[in-house]
Amino acid sequence: MRAIAEFIMRGRMQATLVVVGSAVLPLLFWLCAASGSLVLLRRGMNDAFGILVWALLPALVWCFLGDPSILLIMLGTLVLAQVLRLTGSWTNALLASVVLGGMFALILAATSAELIEVLADTIRKMLQQFADESQMSVEQLANLHESLIPVVTGLLASSLQVACLLCLVLARYWQGVLYNQGGFGREFRAVRLKWPVAVALLLGFLVMPKLGMQAAVFAPICTVPLLFAGLALGHGLIEMKRLSSFWLIGMYVAVFMLGNLICLLAVVDGLFDFRGRLARKSDVGSGPANGEG
Repeated sequence: MRAIAEFIMRGRMQATLVVVGSAVLPLLFWLCAASGSLVLLRRGMNDAFGILVWALLPALVWCFLGDPSILLIMLGTLVLAQVLRLTGSWTNALLASVVLGGMFALILAATSAELIEVLADTIRKMLQQFADESQMSVEQLANLHESLIPVVTGLLASSLQVACLLCLVLARYWQGVLYNQGGFGREFRAVRLKWPVAVALLLGFLVMPKLGMQAAVFAPICTVPLLFAGLALGHGLIEMKRLSSFWLIGMYVAVFMLGNLICLLAVVDGLFDFRGRLARKSDVGSGPANGEG
């Protein structure tokens, strides 16, 4: 992966080749978004603009053919990269991702209604079998069917939101590898949501579904920053305690099995700052991943 980053940063032509070439192939959308974000993070929007304009052309073609996800992920990652570059704060980038997730939900509802309906119909069939076995009441089943469209829309939007953040993580990792070895790890392990923000996101997840079916779209979007903050907490504690990689594997297994618990830990960390309590004096003075601080 370092070789790809070095090739991208070798010059404008090389960067354009990677960004545009990966945008042409749908399975390489992540490489397009991460590559463009790397250029933006290191050189700024003025230098990156000429490269990114060419990358927009194949993304727009795919959008015209019925797949807006490539365009949304590319633009969303670039927005988050600009926020991170200007503020130097992952917290601000995570909060910006919530706004992006809401915009993704509105765009998907307008452009991908048929896909959402197909997915909802598939889930309805599965729910019907479950209802027959569990003797669910007709009213409960009707409520579930009614909530499927907004829930599916929210899940799709949050998946795009996660993709944008993962592409940004890759771009920032590349930047750290090239210009500040180990900087990204220190930066990511320090990510922590302040308690008002963490509590607000938790309330958004819990309260939004009770405000109406349409508001339920935003519930999964609110969990994404908490999930990333929870992962940062896990990485930070494992590093500070010098635990083996087995604990990292266990943490990521827990993400898939107990994702809500990871989000709750992020909220608790916002209140009590576990890493701050365990911090060593030797950790003071670590620089950012951009290699300029």
